[in-house]
Amino acid sequence: MDSKEKVLYIASLAAEKKALGVVILDIKKLSSIADYIVICHGTSNRQVQAITESIGQELKKKRIVPIGTEGTSEGRWALLDYEDIIVHIFFEPVRGFYDLDGLWAEAPQLSI
Repeated sequence: MDSKEKVLYIASLAAEKKALGVVILDIKKLSSIADYIVICHGTSNRQVQAITESIGQELKKKRIVPIGTEGTSEGRWALLDYEDIIVHIFFEPVRGFYDLDGLWAEAPQLSI
């Protein structure tokens, strides 16, 4: 699975768990840290955890594991680092506070 297929799959997994505001940013030309960033949010801590768990479990079935994770148990902001794709799953009020969408405003968005 190449990066583009993987990022679209991740976005679809988030959408299946009713994630809101799912955005895929293509950062290949802007940064060397990854090819894509996925940003989405849930309306409760539990939903953030469910989105995070679903993405992790489904990718693990395909033998894709993150190189790092942060905040997965708190449900306020979870980060999943799949090397070429970084996934940010926020609790809704926290997303606005950190404004990663604004930080990466120059990045082209991929259609979901």
